[in-house]
Amino acid sequence: MTDITIIGTGNMARGLVTRAAAAGKSVQLLAREDKAKADALAADLGVDVSTGVVGEDVTGEIVIPAVYFDAAKEIVTRYGDSLTGKVYIDITNPVDFSTFDGLAVPAGSSATEELQKATPAKVVKAFNTTFAATLAEGAVAGHALDVLIAGDDEAATQAVVEFVAAAGLNPVVVGPQRRAQQLEQTGFLHILLSANEQLPVFQWNSALKVLAAA
Repeated sequence: MTDITIIGTGNMARGLVTRAAAAGKSVQLLAREDKAKADALAADLGVDVSTGVVGEDVTGEIVIPAVYFDAAKEIVTRYGDSLTGKVYIDITNPVDFSTFDGLAVPAGSSATEELQKATPAKVVKAFNTTFAATLAEGAVAGHALDVLIAGDDEAATQAVVEFVAAAGLNPVVVGPQRRAQQLEQTGFLHILLSANEQLPVFQWNSALKVLAAA
């Protein structure tokens, strides 16, 4: 068994592996198709992780698919009941890429809630409001990243909180799983800032911060 299974080899996977290593967690890294990509990412980061491909057994107590929403749906379908008891962190922002003007989930729902319907895992929303480059660094302008978290299962949510804190980030539990609806809209807005050519100051280098009064 390992602490965390990360699925994917893109930029978000890179950031998550970096933070997991900073937290001292054991990691299984699964490429979606080509194990060589997982091997290359682990070697590039200089971290000791076990590698494989999707379809192999998931060994992590926490599972984080660092993939788009459609791919996440395929993953939960493929693994089925084998995810029972796992803590599943949903990092997705289900952007409707055909219009880039909204989210591709039913009204009154979220990617997190839709994934929960399809898996026996305990699904918790987190990391969807953080960008890959800032996640790898862990901070922006000297401020540790806030990781906004929403979940229904108390133990699963606490497991995510503990991982985030151990990774040097600031966990902020915003409420139950249905709050993922607001988090995904917030994540989409954050994406739009960097996708807007009229706002060149935002180049996937920003972070959302919740500050309490002193």
